[in-house]
Amino acid sequence: MIAMASSNRPASRHDLPPASEICRLSAVELADKIKARKLSVREVVTAFLDRIETVNPQVNAIVSLRERSDILAEAEAADSALAKGIAPGPLHGLPIAIKDLAQTKGLKTTFGSPIFAGFVPNEDDFFVERMRAAGAIFIGKTNTPEFGLGSNTYNNVFGATLNAFDPALTAGGSSGGAAVALALDMVPVADGSDFGGSLRNPAAFNNVFGLRPSQGLVPAGPMNEIFHSQIGLEGPMGRNVRDMALLLGVQAGHDPRAPLSHDGEASYLDRLDAAPKDGRIAWLGDLGRHLPVEAGILELCEAGLRRFADIGFATEQIVPDFDLDALWDAFIILRQATSGCELKAHFDNPDRRDLLKPEAIWEVAGAMRLTALQVHAASTTRSRWHATLLKLFERFDLLALPTAQVFPFPVGTHWPKEVAGRAMESYHRWMEVSAYASLAGCPAVNVPVGFDAQGRPMGMQLIGRPRDDLAVLQAAATYEAVLPWKAGA
Repeated sequence: MIAMASSNRPASRHDLPPASEICRLSAVELADKIKARKLSVREVVTAFLDRIETVNPQVNAIVSLRERSDILAEAEAADSALAKGIAPGPLHGLPIAIKDLAQTKGLKTTFGSPIFAGFVPNEDDFFVERMRAAGAIFIGKTNTPEFGLGSNTYNNVFGATLNAFDPALTAGGSSGGAAVALALDMVPVADGSDFGGSLRNPAAFNNVFGLRPSQGLVPAGPMNEIFHSQIGLEGPMGRNVRDMALLLGVQAGHDPRAPLSHDGEASYLDRLDAAPKDGRIAWLGDLGRHLPVEAGILELCEAGLRRFADIGFATEQIVPDFDLDALWDAFIILRQATSGCELKAHFDNPDRRDLLKPEAIWEVAGAMRLTALQVHAASTTRSRWHATLLKLFERFDLLALPTAQVFPFPVGTHWPKEVAGRAMESYHRWMEVSAYASLAGCPAVNVPVGFDAQGRPMGMQLIGRPRDDLAVLQAAATYEAVLPWKAGA
């Protein structure tokens, strides 16, 4: 069925009660009300825990949920700190569930794998440490595919996460649990990670926002430095752009333990309103039919671009002069040189090999065939792509692409084997559209563009200059202001 550019958000096909007024408040509003003592942390946390109790059993977005009594004890301590005049952090009292790929001290972290089903870290990842120090109350984790492999959130530890709009469909991935938890108002803001689209794809599939930051802006953790951090990154997701800016301000900045990290803006949130009133956007579309794209997606994105036109942004359709097949080959090689090598220790252990999903074994097998010359050549291709985009940014402020090449598909489908009549030879080829920003190290945000006639959400990527994350957030906020519906389910 051809997609229609609808201005009205369809009703969720879940039989869910509406969220409370507290749960519908933005993270920025909640933080402000807590600091002003117009809402207690206990009230806020209780409201979200009640929402999780009602909604989560139907979608399985939040896993490893802590005991309510323990969470409420932390909430009361946060209220007590405010009463004593202790200065609150930017996330003071906000209940947050951390993606299950990130280490959380004292809280089970499985990576979606039965190998780590009982693993409890004794340290936080670097950005998690910052969120904790900023006053967040960690209530549990958000579900993810095994080791983050694939854009369908299911694993053999917790099962599948269901789409926020239709329980028959996938939530996307690998930050699928985070996106659904946001869309259904179970958390006010969320973190995620992104190698090949994992902050963007689930955001598109659940009508929320997801930002893949510039390479090096958000330090990850000891398990992800140094080589892996060049492509796999951490970042924020939100029901609105201001919430993402709030969280990015906490996550971002140099950490000496992460040698490739760098400082960002002093405040992303405070500078959102200084967005430019016009600009130039390069619409890459399906890259001259290089990408197979399900019918209706391009039309929804083009409707989104028309919203930009209404607020002063000019759009020009272009196709970069680059060998895109060679670029995809480079992505596969660099993915295998990181993920495949990291997983090889489990593959080599006969007690663990059978616990790995086929996609993990595929990555390891590919890594074992790689040569140093191939990795070097892939890195060179990546550098040329980066230079190509820098030339485009001399003419354009933003590049725009669909966020995904297919609409959310049945949750029982591990990954699409065919898109628009073209066979997909790997578990991630159908997400090739998200690899371009990843390989360039550019910031890229998913913005919602609407729903097809079946009520399936879709999004569009806005890609900005390296290290100009503020401009990408500002553009997203400008776009959000003219959306005819509100993000989230």
